[in-house]
Amino acid sequence: PPGAPLFMIMARFFSIFAPSPDKVALMINAMSALASAFTILFLFWTITHLAKKILVKNGETIELGKTLAIMGAGLTGALAYTFSDTFWFSAVEAEVYASSSLFTAVVFWAILKWEDSADKPHSNRWLILIAYLIGLSIGVHLLNLLAIPAIVFVYYFKKFKPTKLGVIQVLFLSAIILAVIMYGIIPGVIKVATWFELAFVNGLGLPYNTGVIFYAILLIAGISYGIIYTMKKNKIILNTVITCFTVILIGYSSFAMVVIRSLSNPPIDENNPDNAFALLSYLNREQYGDRPLFFGQYYNAPLVDISEGAPVYVQQDGKYKVAQKKQKLTFDDRFTTIFPRMYSDKDYHITDYKYWGGVDKGIPINIDGKVVHKPTFSQNLRFFFRYQLGHMYFRYFMWNFSGRQNDIQGHGEITNGNWITGIPLIDNTLVGNQEKLPSAMKNNKAKNKYYMLTLILGLIGMFWQYKKGINGKQDFWVVMLLFFFTGIAIVIYLNQYPHQPRERDYAYAGSFYAFTIWIGLGVLSIYEILTKKANTKISAIIATTICLILVPGIMAAENWDDHNRSGRYATLSYAKNYLNSCEPNAILFTYGDNDTFPLWYAQEVEGIRRDIRIVNLSLLAGDWYIDQMKRKAYESEGIPNSFEQKQYVQGTRDRIAVVERIKKAYNIKDVINFVKSDDTGSKIQTVSGIHIDYLPTKNLYVEVDSAKVITNGTVKLTDADKILNRLDIHINRTNLSKSDIMVLDLIAENNWDRPIYFSVGMGKSNYLGFDDYFQLEGAAYRLVPIKTVSNGIDLGRVDTDILYKNMMEKFVWGGIKEPGVHIDHFHSNTLQIMKYRPNFLRLAEQLNIEGQHEKAVKVLDKSLEELPISKLPINNILIGYVQEYYNAEAFEKGNKLLKEITNNSYEHLNYYLSLSPKHSSAFQRMEQQDVAVVRMLMNMAKEYNQEDVLKEVQAQFEKLQ
Repeated sequence: PPGAPLFMIMARFFSIFAPSPDKVALMINAMSALASAFTILFLFWTITHLAKKILVKNGETIELGKTLAIMGAGLTGALAYTFSDTFWFSAVEAEVYASSSLFTAVVFWAILKWEDSADKPHSNRWLILIAYLIGLSIGVHLLNLLAIPAIVFVYYFKKFKPTKLGVIQVLFLSAIILAVIMYGIIPGVIKVATWFELAFVNGLGLPYNTGVIFYAILLIAGISYGIIYTMKKNKIILNTVITCFTVILIGYSSFAMVVIRSLSNPPIDENNPDNAFALLSYLNREQYGDRPLFFGQYYNAPLVDISEGAPVYVQQDGKYKVAQKKQKLTFDDRFTTIFPRMYSDKDYHITDYKYWGGVDKGIPINIDGKVVHKPTFSQNLRFFFRYQLGHMYFRYFMWNFSGRQNDIQGHGEITNGNWITGIPLIDNTLVGNQEKLPSAMKNNKAKNKYYMLTLILGLIGMFWQYKKGINGKQDFWVVMLLFFFTGIAIVIYLNQYPHQPRERDYAYAGSFYAFTIWIGLGVLSIYEILTKKANTKISAIIATTICLILVPGIMAAENWDDHNRSGRYATLSYAKNYLNSCEPNAILFTYGDNDTFPLWYAQEVEGIRRDIRIVNLSLLAGDWYIDQMKRKAYESEGIPNSFEQKQYVQGTRDRIAVVERIKKAYNIKDVINFVKSDDTGSKIQTVSGIHIDYLPTKNLYVEVDSAKVITNGTVKLTDADKILNRLDIHINRTNLSKSDIMVLDLIAENNWDRPIYFSVGMGKSNYLGFDDYFQLEGAAYRLVPIKTVSNGIDLGRVDTDILYKNMMEKFVWGGIKEPGVHIDHFHSNTLQIMKYRPNFLRLAEQLNIEGQHEKAVKVLDKSLEELPISKLPINNILIGYVQEYYNAEAFEKGNKLLKEITNNSYEHLNYYLSLSPKHSSAFQRMEQQDVAVVRMLMNMAKEYNQEDVLKEVQAQFEKLQ
């Protein structure tokens, strides 16, 4: 994964032994599973160690009963974490979070090992090991750093007599250490390297990386001198500090792999971090933007000034040149606050801010005669507690230790993504009537119920540890710090805006890890109660057995079906379908992560269709990505492009204005030449006096060579009469991004030589007006010189021969229909974005129009076979299936599907009607939609003279009224 150089290093290591890239990928998956297994082992040891400190006094011989109780506590806590929702999800992902959990587990274990030997010679070696592990963990994920406060407190409790002032001082010290590593060492070491690099390259005229090499030599020499000096002078503490700093750097040096890999110019090289400046930007995650943390603006704060910030350097002509200056935004200070939580100015974020923060009217402030209501600080805090803490942390916490409603991402509604208990009285109050749930909601495999037993056992363990003398109390605060900093502190730091693109529970796995320590210790509380009635051996066995069955036992049973991924290859399958929708040597435009990464995997690892050049539009605004696209990759030549690097380098033509000074349509090539000209006559002057590039017309065209498009197969000979002389497009925008300009340039420069496709999952605005010239060929639209005006829903024309061959013969489905394969909401949603059902429907519709009714029925049957309703929920697209079955005179199949759709609507209507007024008001629109669906299907049955099914549906509908 990007940002995880240790994974890159492991992949390189495995490639020595593995015969093919897919075997390397398999080994990376195995490493994720192995990391998870070792995490559980270290958790087991940690719980038993903490339990032993409380139950066994120094010098006391441990009896069998206590041994069994301690082992039972470790086993219960470790297995509770094993089968917890979040950790189990991370354990089966080839991602960073399983390895991150391992590092957290190991460093926490290591500090407890140090605690055991703190008074012995050379015990500081454990601290140095911890520092090295922290350095290594930076190469996986920064979450591991949040274990530092707990580590510092273990050291404090062992070496000093605790006082209130001392605790406060140590808390500040731990925060300082954390800040030094996060904001000092990680970016700081590279920041200083950029100073040397700038001085040596720009100042002395030396080659690139000379300054970095000199700085590295100087740093190594300085560290070596410090270690030797402190050894000679017997400065133990200073020596330990320098050594810890050294091993952190050694671990952190894994990021050298990022630069080494980038310098080799692989086909996939996001952000191209091949020099110190690019690496610093990469480490600071500048591509993700910034957010206020301790002080900043509210969402409706007026912008009062934009000033220049730090320069952005790029390599050009043997020097580092300033591409642009970062912007520093200054907002009206009347709209700023400490601890800002509601800061994003996007419309849909503002709507959610008002909902979660209870913002009705705030503080009225007059701005140029207009009254603007600033949110109050109490509303700001309400959003923090309700959304950031409640929805984005405690909801996830309860998923893991109480129960989960389903795997559908929730944004506050009662039907999706909430926590439940399995206790009807509580759940009916929290999320509405659970008895009349629609089948899809009732049978969701992620509906997991633990009856709060896991939560209760953890709370028992927490209070039991706190009350167990000085050792218990000190260890309680250590675990609590780990729990807090890997949970609530992350919430504060991330400062998430509402409507996140995905659930974020994986970020808090460390906090859930800490809580499972208390789950394990909860066993000892029950054990102690039982010892009052039975001997220690029997008490230990009973306590362990009961807790194992009621906590990890129930968790494993409930979570197994929705965490089992065996047999599911849907993601790879749709990547193959994307690629196999394209003709040889094609250019395929994609947009987001989800429709790009699987294709990269298919090409890079599986070696599938390497002749196709994938162009991600969200990355095409980056100069580094344009450079990569212009280079050959595998069997794919670089994209056609008329720009020189200096004409699109960062800070140049990042965004251009669209100012319609000419109504006449112009050839895109001529307009592009105008845009990339450095002549001041091709620019407009802004109010501030700055000259910027602009597009002088909204009407563009691409010329068509009719002979060429027939010869190379872009258009069939039978469609020759439909070929246009040119493609006319209208730019309905006020500005265009660099990505948009590059797309226009590519299409113009291609001259119809290579097939060009756009993925079906994009938003219409990304098609730049070319959607009137699309031809649907599967999972992608091909650009053809034939105009088909969109009806607002369906884009382009359908060639039934090509589409039928692709969807019915070439496409693969990854085991979606298999009974034992779980298709979760994420995959279900992705399959809908892929528009499989709509495209099957369009094919069937066109076949019916052409009189090929038998083929149309086969198409609809194939869709329902490969994408069954049991796996992919009913949606309104299926209404069209009913109509096309009727058009093909397959009335029995159409009636069967009609009844399934109406039954689904009835279930939903029954559920809405069962809700209390408090909850039902949120479903008025959906209730109206379901009523409209039933009426539409009844009208359809009437139109096609299906009287029997009409009577059946009508009778059922009347029962609801």
